Amino acid sequence: MSKIAKARIDSALCFAYGSLMVKRAFSHVRHWVFDLDNTLYHPSARLFDQIEVKMTSYVMEELGVDAAEADRLRSSYWRDHGTTLAGLMREHDMDPLPYLEAVHDISLDHLEEDRELAARIKDLPGKRIVYTNGSAPYAERVLAARGLSGLFDGIYGVEDAGFRPKPEREAFDIIFGKAGIEASSAAMFEDDPRNLAAPHAMGMRTVHVAPDPHEDDHVHYSTDDLSGFLAKVL
Repeated sequence: MSKIAKARIDSALCFAYGSLMVKRAFSHVRHWVFDLDNTLYHPSARLFDQIEVKMTSYVMEELGVDAAEADRLRSSYWRDHGTTLAGLMREHDMDPLPYLEAVHDISLDHLEEDRELAARIKDLPGKRIVYTNGSAPYAERVLAARGLSGLFDGIYGVEDAGFRPKPEREAFDIIFGKAGIEASSAAMFEDDPRNLAAPHAMGMRTVHVAPDPHEDDHVHYSTDDLSGFLAKVL
């Protein structure tokens, strides 16, 4: 046997073993929780670039500040409060509903249907939900553009958590209570690793979905290919 052939066999065996380990790790899961942005579509679609522009413009208009200050506030509120909206509500008593409508008024032309991902999600056993720090109507638009409509038992936005954002534990408690999610038999897929800390503490399997792997005690798995990872789970 040539060295090349042996290397291919060894690689195939490693992949098969890795897939078996993943499948075993998720064998108890019957509740599947998916973030939306940069999780159920690839970051290369750059939807959040559009959203950030809308956020900055909204802050400029509502607070009467220039672009540089608005961008600074947008970033610092996201870092300190979980979302820009949470910071605006707490620091400026801003009405969340007009904000959510304005910042999610973006083009989805860069999104494409993903039949493979749709098939993987459809085959997951048990309950499936989407939980986003964006709004539920925006999530529904994105899912439709991705060909993922009708696959989930519930779609929950930040408004459904009383505008409390991930990563706050109380936000997860509210949403999981409404959705009937049992943490001990659940998994969470999310692009922002800080939003996996509470699910991990609650006893969920946690998967960081992003091009660059993230090593943290509250991240069980990292992947840059959600569909491929779900194939291993199944």
